[in-house]
Amino acid sequence: MDAFDRYAPFIQDFIYDHDWQSLRAVQVAAADAIFNTDENVLLTASTASGKTEAAFFPILTELWEDPPASVGCVYIGPLKALINDQFLRLEDLCAEGNIPVWHWHGDVSQSHKAKMLKHPSGILQITPESLESMLLHRHNAIPHIFGDLRFVVIDEVHSLLRGDRGGQTLCCLERLSRLAGVVPRRIGLSATIGDPEATGAYLSAGTGRGCVIPRLEAPKERWRLSMEHFYVSGPQAPERGEDGLGHGAGAEPAEATYETPQQVAAEERVPSREERAEDVSPSVAAPQTEQPEPEAPTDRAPVFADPGLAYVFEHTRGRKCLVFANSREECEAVTTTLRQYCEAVGEPDRFLIHHGNLSASFRQTAEELMRDEDANLTTVTTSTLELGIDIGRLERAFQIDAPFTVSSFLQRMGRTGRRGQPSEMWFVMREDEPEARALLPETVPWKLLQGIALVQLYVEERWVEPPRLDGLPYSLLYHQTMATLASTGELLPADLARRVLTLSPFHRVTADDYRTLLRHLVETDQIERTETGGLIVGLAGERVTNDFRFYATFAEDEEYTVRSESQELGTIVQPPPVGERIAIAGAVWVIEEIDYKRHLIECTQVKGKVPAYFGICAGDVNTRVLERMRGVLRETCDYPYLRTNARARLAQARHVASLAHLASEPLVCLGGTSWCLLPWLGSYAFLALERFLKIRCADKLGLKGLDSSRPYFMQFTMSADAHTFYRVVKEEAALPLDPMELVYPGEVPRFDKYDGFVPDELVRKGFAYGVLDVEGMLARVLSWPDAPGYDIPALPCTNLSGI
Repeated sequence: MDAFDRYAPFIQDFIYDHDWQSLRAVQVAAADAIFNTDENVLLTASTASGKTEAAFFPILTELWEDPPASVGCVYIGPLKALINDQFLRLEDLCAEGNIPVWHWHGDVSQSHKAKMLKHPSGILQITPESLESMLLHRHNAIPHIFGDLRFVVIDEVHSLLRGDRGGQTLCCLERLSRLAGVVPRRIGLSATIGDPEATGAYLSAGTGRGCVIPRLEAPKERWRLSMEHFYVSGPQAPERGEDGLGHGAGAEPAEATYETPQQVAAEERVPSREERAEDVSPSVAAPQTEQPEPEAPTDRAPVFADPGLAYVFEHTRGRKCLVFANSREECEAVTTTLRQYCEAVGEPDRFLIHHGNLSASFRQTAEELMRDEDANLTTVTTSTLELGIDIGRLERAFQIDAPFTVSSFLQRMGRTGRRGQPSEMWFVMREDEPEARALLPETVPWKLLQGIALVQLYVEERWVEPPRLDGLPYSLLYHQTMATLASTGELLPADLARRVLTLSPFHRVTADDYRTLLRHLVETDQIERTETGGLIVGLAGERVTNDFRFYATFAEDEEYTVRSESQELGTIVQPPPVGERIAIAGAVWVIEEIDYKRHLIECTQVKGKVPAYFGICAGDVNTRVLERMRGVLRETCDYPYLRTNARARLAQARHVASLAHLASEPLVCLGGTSWCLLPWLGSYAFLALERFLKIRCADKLGLKGLDSSRPYFMQFTMSADAHTFYRVVKEEAALPLDPMELVYPGEVPRFDKYDGFVPDELVRKGFAYGVLDVEGMLARVLSWPDAPGYDIPALPCTNLSGI
C-alpha cells in the first residue's frame, strides 16, 4: 500500500487542503519504516524537507486507529521556542483527528499542565529539563501518564549528541520506560548527521531495538554562496594589479548545485480526489526551483564603518535575513554596531537580536516580528535560531567568521531557501591587518581557511562531524544519582547502582568509580546513610535538588570576577583552568588561582594570544577540518564562491605558506631559537599534544614559553634543532602513555555543571580519558618525518563539480 493510502483520512484531507502535489522522499521512507517495522527510526534529510510531517503522519495515523490509554507520543525538542512552534503546527492537524496535543515547559500555564495530568492522552511536547522535572516530582504518576506510550520523537537529535544534555535525555527516557513498563519506539530527526549508524545506535540505546535509517532520493539542491574577507581597518587585501574594494563591491554570491549522495527512496505523487475515486496509480514528480533575481546594492553605510559590518549593513537592506555570530558577546557587539549605523545614516532601526541569555519576552518578540511576511528585518543571533524554529521566509543568512563545524554551517545555511528558492549564505571573514613585524603564523587568515574547509568538506565528501559518544560523564552521573534518590526515596547502595549504572550513558563508568563517587557524596552530605544501610538525599543535597535549576545539566552562565594584584579587571563566564590564558581589559592574562565558591579569579598579565575555550561545547573543531585547511593552503585553484578580497587574501596566504613550507612541514623556524608547530589537529588532540610536549618533551628539547593559538599553531623557544625535535617527540610517543600523565599536578579541570560535587580524582580522570584525544595526537606525532626538509607538492583542486 502506498504511503498516502495508508494515512488516516484526516491526514489525507490535510494534504489536499494544502495543495500538496507529492509526498517527499523522506515522507515516503518514514511511512514505510514506521508502518512496516517495529524498529526505531532515524530520519536524516535537509532542512525544510518535511521531516516533522514525515514522522507524525504515520504516528498520528496509528494513534487515530488505536487510541492509546495514556500519552501515546512524546516529542522532545531542544528549545522552548521550537516546541511552541511545533505545537502550533500540529494543533490544527491533530484537532481534525481528535488527538490532543499538549506542550510542557517552564513557560506553559499550570492550568494547561493540570488538564494533561488529569487526562493524559495524545502527544506531549516537552524539553529534556521538563521531562526531568516530571520524573522527579511526579514519580508515582508516571505509569498513569505514560503507561501506553508508543513513540518518542527526538527533534534536532544532532544537538543532543554532545555533552551531558543528550546523555540526560537518554537517562530520562530509560527511567521513564522502566517506571511506566513500556519500551516506546524512538524516532530521531536531523538535517546534519555525520555518522548515521553511530547516531542510530545512540538513539536506540537501552531499547533492545534496532534502528532503521532510510536512504533517500532527493532532488538536487542549489546554494547561493558567497565568502568575502575584510580587514577591520585600512585597505583591503588587493588582487594583483588592483587596489582592493570597498564594502559595497563584489557582492553577488555564486550559484551552487549538489547531488544528494544517498538515492533509494523516491517521492510519491499525491493523487487528486478525482483520481482516488478512479484508483489511478501515482507517479514521481520532481520539484522545481527558480533563479533569484540579482540585486544592485547601494553604498549608504557610514564612512567610518567597519568594512565587514558595513557589508552586512548594505546587503541586508530591504530583505529578511539572519546574521549568525559565534558567541553571545559577538552577537551583542554586532547588533549594537549595526543599530548605530542605522542612526548615523538616518534609517529606522531594522535589526533584532536573539540569543539564549535574553529574556523569553525579547526572544519571542524577535520571532514574532520575523514571522511578519511584510517586515524586512534582520536578526543577529547565535545558535538559538540555528534549529528549525519557523520565522517565516528568510532570503539570506550571513555568517560572521567561520562557524566551528560543518553541522553548524549546514544548519545555518538551511534556514534560508525555503519555498522553492536556493539556500543562500554570505560569509563575512574579518581580521585585523597583520602588523609588519607579526610572526609568520599570525599572518595566516585562519578563519578564512576554516570557512573554506567547512564548505569543501561537505561539497567534496558530504562529511559532517561524527558524534562524540565515548566520554566519562561524571557530572551527569552525580546528577542522575541525586535525581534517582530524590524521586524514589531510600535505596540500598546496590539498588542505586543497579538503577543508575545500567543507564546507557554510563557504559564506561566502573563500579569502583561509582563507589568512589558515593563515598564522596556521603562525606560532603550530598547523600546520607540511614540506620538500615540505605541511602537518601542529604541536607546539602536537598539544597541542590530542590532548586529549579537542578533540572538542567547544562551550566548557566555564572560570572567570575577577574582580579590582578587587587585590581578588578572585569568578569568572565566559564573560566578555563589554572595555567590557561584569558583576554580581558585589552590584554592577555594567565590564570593563577580560581575560587569557585566566591567566583573569583586571580591572574597575571602575559604576552601572547588567547587560546580558544576547549570545554565540551560547540567551539571545538574536528581534526578533519584542520586537515582540510591545510589542503586549502596547498591547493592552487580558486573557489568560485570567494569574492574579490577573499581571493586576494587567500593568494597572499598561499604565497607565504609556500615560501615558509607551512603546509608541508609541521615544525617551522621563526628565526634563532623561536619555533612554530602546526600539527593540523582538532581541538582535543591539539590540547593533548600541547600537554605532551610540556610534560614529556620540554626538558629534553630545552623547550620553553609554549604559547598556543588553539587549534591552529603553537609558538615556543627551543635550544634543540629540528632533527632533535622530531627524534625526541617520536621516541616519547612510541613509549606507553597513560592519559592521566597529561593532567597537570593539582589541576582539577572542572567544566561541566556538577563537577564541583564530583571528587577531584574522577574529574581528572574524566578529563584525561573522556576529553583529551590522546590516540589522535599520538598517531599524528608518529606520522611526522624523521628529519626536516621534506616537501609536499601543491595540489590542484579536485572534485569541485558540486560548486
